[in-house]
Amino acid sequence: MTNGHVNPAKGLETQGIEGLGNVYYNLIEPALMEQAVKRGEGKIGLGGTLLADTGVHTGRSPKDKFVVRTPLVEDTIWWENNKPMTPEAFDRLQADMLAHMQGRDYFVQDLYAGADPAHRLDVRMVTELAWHALFIRHMLRRPERSELDAFEPEYTIINCPSFQADPERHGCRSGTVIALNFDKKLILIGGTEYAGENKKSVFTLLNYILPGKGVMPMHCSANHAPNDPTDAAVFFGLSGTGKTTLSADPARTLIGDDEHGWSDTGSFNFEGGCYAKTISLSPEAEPEIYATTTKFSTVIENMVTDPETLELDFEDISKTANMRCAYPLHFISNASETGLAGHPRNIIMLTCDAFGVLPPIARLTPAQAMYHFLSGFTAKVAGTEKGVTEPEPTFSTCFGAPFMPRRPEVYGKLLQEKIATHQASCWLVNTGWTGGAYGVGSRMPIRATRALLTAALDGSLNEVEFRKDPNFGFDVPVRAEGVAEVLLDPRRTWGDKEAYDRQAAKLVKMFADNFAQYVPYIDADVKAAALG
Repeated sequence: MTNGHVNPAKGLETQGIEGLGNVYYNLIEPALMEQAVKRGEGKIGLGGTLLADTGVHTGRSPKDKFVVRTPLVEDTIWWENNKPMTPEAFDRLQADMLAHMQGRDYFVQDLYAGADPAHRLDVRMVTELAWHALFIRHMLRRPERSELDAFEPEYTIINCPSFQADPERHGCRSGTVIALNFDKKLILIGGTEYAGENKKSVFTLLNYILPGKGVMPMHCSANHAPNDPTDAAVFFGLSGTGKTTLSADPARTLIGDDEHGWSDTGSFNFEGGCYAKTISLSPEAEPEIYATTTKFSTVIENMVTDPETLELDFEDISKTANMRCAYPLHFISNASETGLAGHPRNIIMLTCDAFGVLPPIARLTPAQAMYHFLSGFTAKVAGTEKGVTEPEPTFSTCFGAPFMPRRPEVYGKLLQEKIATHQASCWLVNTGWTGGAYGVGSRMPIRATRALLTAALDGSLNEVEFRKDPNFGFDVPVRAEGVAEVLLDPRRTWGDKEAYDRQAAKLVKMFADNFAQYVPYIDADVKAAALG
């Protein structure tokens, strides 16, 4: 049985998915909110937001993610980073999930992943929860209503949180499973209500498909100068490093906050919305993002509210530190209407250094940029993944290892080629700790970070005096307008200078030990950067 506003020419029955209850195709935001409330999935918050909880999973479950191992992908998947599943186990999983879905209502959203028509992916999301359909409708790009009549999905994602996988029968680790089958062009998600699995599954697809077309997929936010899409900047970084906050600069046009591609013709957003962390969100520091938390249809995820007034508590992390809001890109007043821009002039690599060693900004040579891109040093921020309760130092290659199906060198070489071809400037920005490690020092002042980024993007930072960092060899500005000089030299911010030296030596060794795995695959200049 079908229901909804637009039934595409090729519905679920043409994909062999039959026997369901009501199937709601391409409902728009008010209808999805009505269904979510009616079904007890959430409630209406201030301004017409939707308040939803994700249950026991308040972050991604990377250990439960699998790629089906077939001859088609055998030689191109980075198996050391991607857990394999046999085709037979996937077939059992698919059959059992479809049997579980019988008679239940489902919500279908047909969407585009990618603002560039030449490289976009047509994705069908089939969700058990109405609020998941609302979430992914925000996160991906919405076709015109007339385009839906002939929509044919290239990939289908089925998300069934009430289904529990059987590790022995389905070749997985637990009752939670995220399984990608590139042969069948199908992703199955079960046993988790965390909405972020939906968007990151699409990102993983694009990370596999686009390099084959010479397009660099990037876990980054992006913006460009006002009225000048040719002056673009991208901000690499894992969750919690400041991608969303720093790219939402009111003085620049926001292209997107998390996932982008870099093709031969320029850069483009994969998504149509933003998924912002709301912990300690304030109207002073992030006014545009803060304003979305009272806008109609914004999904508010895992936030504590006042039981009477429904006011949001941005400091209460009793549910999770990974509380978030999801909203369409047009909720940000300076967002790009097209999601398209030119070739990036500036590459920003964001790191959250829990050791308190790195300076707030450093200028990188192309070889140093490759070193830090492949290293992907940061700290896992509390709540982003299940079981992480405080920042932990980690190396996540390409600033997104959990979403990288191919080997890191594939992405590294693509980025290296594009930086060389288009002469992009590269910067490493630390949004982590200063004056000491986590627990002793303090978080880098966001005003200082913004001032340094502004100077880097407008070119004025290149005109100041630089010093050579003794630990990593990159250039660090000696002074910058609006930033205390002491902040630019992390050693000076520590009360115990010898403790800083020990911590710096420890971090340098961690970098070297981690990077040893890439040495056989990289060029001589990058090796030289690795050796200092």
